[in-house]
Amino acid sequence: MSKLKNNNLINKIKSKIDIENKRSKNILKHIGWSFFYKIGTIAVSFVLIPITINYLDTDNYGVWLTLSSFISWFSFFDIGLGNGLRNKFTEAKASNNFELAKAYVSSAYFTIGAISLFIVFIFFILNQFIDWTAVFNTRQNLSGDLSLLLPIIFAFFGLQLVSKLIVTIYQADQHHSIDGKIQFFSQLLSLIVIWFLTKTNKSSLLLFGSLISAIPVFILLVFNFISFNTTYVMFRPQFRLWKKEYLNGISSLGFKFFILQVASLVLFSSDNFIIIKLFGPEDVVKYNLAFKYFSIVTMGYTILLTPFWSSFTEAYVNKDFIWIRKTVSTVQRIWILVPILLLIMIFISKWFYNFWIGKNIDIPLNLSLSMALFVLMMTFNMIYVNFINGVGKIKLQLYTSIITMIINIPLSIFFGKYLGLGPSGVVLATCCSLIYAVILRPLQYFKIINNTAKGIWNK
Repeated sequence: MSKLKNNNLINKIKSKIDIENKRSKNILKHIGWSFFYKIGTIAVSFVLIPITINYLDTDNYGVWLTLSSFISWFSFFDIGLGNGLRNKFTEAKASNNFELAKAYVSSAYFTIGAISLFIVFIFFILNQFIDWTAVFNTRQNLSGDLSLLLPIIFAFFGLQLVSKLIVTIYQADQHHSIDGKIQFFSQLLSLIVIWFLTKTNKSSLLLFGSLISAIPVFILLVFNFISFNTTYVMFRPQFRLWKKEYLNGISSLGFKFFILQVASLVLFSSDNFIIIKLFGPEDVVKYNLAFKYFSIVTMGYTILLTPFWSSFTEAYVNKDFIWIRKTVSTVQRIWILVPILLLIMIFISKWFYNFWIGKNIDIPLNLSLSMALFVLMMTFNMIYVNFINGVGKIKLQLYTSIITMIINIPLSIFFGKYLGLGPSGVVLATCCSLIYAVILRPLQYFKIINNTAKGIWNK
């Protein structure tokens, strides 16, 4: 009798998450691998941070964090072609049109390659006329290092912009754990390199930044070479397949994603820049340590949700609405764990910070509370954004993101400086900018899935 009850329970669980579905099996497999790689990445990054602070010192580390955020702003120069490629590649492959899929890959690689060359060239020219110590609010004696370091980082960034398209192809083909694998090996190699740097007894922001920027590009280039000679040899980019019609296919949707990328970068990457200008490098470090701590929840939830983007695309093309409803319902129930985890993390935050980085850097409770609220809102929003992005109905998200982008920076300055809330005020301003999403995203999902979406809700 007990065995029968257990079998019934197992069958009930399988039915709830539709585990027998081929798409679901693939997602669960890659979620498992993603958790494995992400746990490794988190472990390595938590070891990496104190070693890096010890090597660079707190001020230089704050400058590096801000500099990294500044460079990440330029990732939107792929003009959304990466996300456009992700949806179009999935659609073409789901329809067994492999030549079209190859044409989309070729158009994306050569277009982004040309864009990267252009922006790197322009940056090299402009670099001669910019005082980076004024931009990053740091010591004048770093002027020489920064004027050399920025072009080096930007050159590697240009290479990364192109080479990272291989990750998009794997994700579009529903091999969702690939990004986690690359991040893990990049972090691990970075840890090894920085550990060796600490043995030199000489701190150098220039050397550190150059090596850390080169590592992920090296791994991605190797991965491109291997993939296009084995798994994806049939999709290897060819210049003859670059045509305007194929570029239009990925850019029409991609341009909307481009605007969303710009809005996201302003929303999520401007905080470091605002904080360093208003309060200084030390507060950037405090902000990033709190962000890193609470992002454990975000990363875990992202691992869970990321595989569903391309799976939603495929399911929507094949009109498998039953699977979509069942999947979203399951993810909604899992989200209930998020606020519980955040409360526990707030309760132990003081102890954890002391254990992790010692007592030299004091992270205020109000910063931890505001960061937890931000994570709570972000993870709830992610449930529906993955579906909306997957089916390409992003026009409403586009308009609201532009509004968010416009109001976030002045709101951050007002909360942080004029209300005297400091870095926590900058985080709270971001939360205020996201309030509309908590209402509009689930509403749009329900309209689309119930076939009642009209006008902007269905574009």
